[in-house]
Amino acid sequence: MKSLLHRLTTTRQGGQGMTEYIIIVALIAVAAIGVYALFGKTIRNQVAGLAGEVAGTGSSSAISAAGAAASSAATTANTDKKMNTYGN
Repeated sequence: MKSLLHRLTTTRQGGQGMTEYIIIVALIAVAAIGVYALFGKTIRNQVAGLAGEVAGTGSSSAISAAGAAASSAATTANTDKKMNTYGN
């Protein structure tokens, strides 16, 4: 009887650890999605500018687009978000 009780309690603790791990991974994923949503355009334009410079084709338009996207993201990040402005 003692061995059955011990086996049941240790199995539940293992499931708890896995659940905690899944919650942490989910929170990191949500944070990454938020960062990508805010700075995604900037990152894409910077990578495009870098690729153009490496290829030797010049990429002043991609670099300027990255700057414009960065300033737009900074403006968006500094505005107050309230429930009545959600989605704007």
